[in-house]
Amino acid sequence: MRALLPLFFFIVVYLVSSIVAGDFYKVPITVAFMLTAIVAVATSRGRLPKRLERFTRGAAEPNLLLMIWIFVLAGAFANSAKEMGSISDMVNLTLSVVPSDALLAGIFIAAALISLSIGTSVGTIVALTPIAIGMAETMNVSTAMLTAIVVGGSFFGDNLSFISDTTVVATQSQGVRMSDKFRTNVRIALPAALLMVAVYAFQGRELTVPTNLPAVDFLKVMPYIVVLVAAACGVNVLFVLCLGILLTGGVGMISGDYDFYSWFAAMGNGISGMGELIIITMLAGGILEIVRSNGGIRYIMQKVLSHVNSQRSAELSIAALVSLVDLCTANNTVAIITVSGIARDISRKFSLDPKRVASILDTFSCTMQGIIPYGAQLLMAAGLAKCSPVSLMPYLYYPVTLGLFALLAILFRKGKPREKA
Repeated sequence: MRALLPLFFFIVVYLVSSIVAGDFYKVPITVAFMLTAIVAVATSRGRLPKRLERFTRGAAEPNLLLMIWIFVLAGAFANSAKEMGSISDMVNLTLSVVPSDALLAGIFIAAALISLSIGTSVGTIVALTPIAIGMAETMNVSTAMLTAIVVGGSFFGDNLSFISDTTVVATQSQGVRMSDKFRTNVRIALPAALLMVAVYAFQGRELTVPTNLPAVDFLKVMPYIVVLVAAACGVNVLFVLCLGILLTGGVGMISGDYDFYSWFAAMGNGISGMGELIIITMLAGGILEIVRSNGGIRYIMQKVLSHVNSQRSAELSIAALVSLVDLCTANNTVAIITVSGIARDISRKFSLDPKRVASILDTFSCTMQGIIPYGAQLLMAAGLAKCSPVSLMPYLYYPVTLGLFALLAILFRKGKPREKA
């Protein structure tokens, strides 16, 4: 339990105190993470230099640093596009084409299809969030709600795409084909997504688009169209963002919106705006590494497995394990890798269907990743929307619905047990 103290401390300091105050902006999330980092280092084992080394190793983990690169480039692209007028023109183009009562459902469907194509929730969030924010401002709709719709839709593809890291790891670790896992998984994810489309269509039925929309400058729309098309074609997100930055610079100077130096200033301001997000990400990485090295994840696994005595409880234990490990690592791919070995052993012992196990690992890791406020996806979306990641949580309908449908699939499981190998 001592290993999990930093997580409990964070919950008390940030979530509980914010709820008591009735304002999630009352306690700055950076301060909550800083205090939690101090507690994590102070309660860790070993000499102080070794504790700091473990914390630094977590803060500088390669995948985390790659994410920070994405944050930096996303900030530069989003702000330079905004200063040049690309986002406002893209929003006006969208509002003039899509019926107003279908906008919410349309945003969700776009995020779902793009994420299915590129296999990454982060890339989808980077591409669509600025457009959603512009729509929210134009139509006087909650920015947090529209941003959360993008986040939710992005996890549809993260969960199902054949090129998603989570799909690759889940299928390879359980020795099943991607197509088999997809067929099993889509029976859970597709009904959840269709329900969300219906909900968003109902919510958006009274939205109205302004009638006096300005004319669209298609030259300024080009950077975003190129970014969206490149992202949908599966081009690496870092390359996509670099391409978008260069296009906004070129188009902005051609249109006279800024010169070479003001373009640099716009990028600099965008990068600076990501500072809080980068600090939070590195502090979270260090804290979670200390939790892992102190045996927090191992403790969770032992407690969960002590209650397994049937196929249903075996599947529930795998779902609980991957969810809890994702809660501790804030990385759904890492969570699957961590739990995959023990999930395979449980599968063999209780004669579970490996396709179902792969689906459970992927689905529940994406569900948890889609709702934790310190995960890369919510941090990225909140950074672009300039709001608290916690403010997005009440609107994260799809990840919660996906988790509920997956839980029902376990509770009402059917089929005969497979033969033991």
